[in-house]
Amino acid sequence: MTAASVPLLSCRNVSKQFGALAAVNDLSFDLAAGEMLGIGGPNGAGKTSLFEVISGLNPATAGAVLFEGRDISRLAPEAICHAGIARTFQLNASFERLSVRDNVRVAAYFGRSNRLMPGLRLGRAVDDQVDATLDAVGWRGDRNSLAGQLPVLDRKLLMLAGALATSPKLLLMDEPVGGLNPQEIDAMMEAVRRIASTGIAIILIEHVMRFLVALSPRVLIMHHGEKIYEGPPQGLVKDRQVIDVYLGEGASQRLGAFMGAGA
Repeated sequence: MTAASVPLLSCRNVSKQFGALAAVNDLSFDLAAGEMLGIGGPNGAGKTSLFEVISGLNPATAGAVLFEGRDISRLAPEAICHAGIARTFQLNASFERLSVRDNVRVAAYFGRSNRLMPGLRLGRAVDDQVDATLDAVGWRGDRNSLAGQLPVLDRKLLMLAGALATSPKLLLMDEPVGGLNPQEIDAMMEAVRRIASTGIAIILIEHVMRFLVALSPRVLIMHHGEKIYEGPPQGLVKDRQVIDVYLGEGASQRLGAFMGAGA
């Protein structure tokens, strides 16, 4: 196998048990460099648990996670981040008493390598990275505002900027548009498209299906920790199991109409 043919990320028969509960059950999929994959499914399907496994916060009970051909299943979260995997969370995560700029500075400084002996100054390269990252997410507000005073969309963009400041090859985004209105969803969609255009691979977890299918050439649907569908988004509205356990008839028809309209 050549280096070019090795997937960027490979989950091989991954399971995550919490006692008798299988949050993720024998799940396998590959992701190529620069690819975008959308993951959907009902609440409790195991989507966030999968992200916890990939990012090292809750290692797999069985199976393996490979990144660029290297088994990262037992690496610490910070080592996985330094290897090139960053993530955002459902709930906004930031240092609320730090400014927007300082939040991203922290990520840029500590998120790319170990800092056993941090310096007294972050350096010009870090500040350049901060500015470039905020530009990449479309930041339009005051970069000196305190994170705790930001509206919901700006807090999500700040968390996204922090993840990007670690220079990832793969970005995991957990419900990036939860709680946003339609105009804010469109703004986040544009931010994700800009990021994807730079060659960063992205895995999205999202319940807002118009967001998911508009961005993802390939979709994976989970239910009870298992994969029940993997393929193009157009196939979702024809898959009986997906309709029965997740979309429902009405949502399936609306989604089909949305994609038919050229989403």
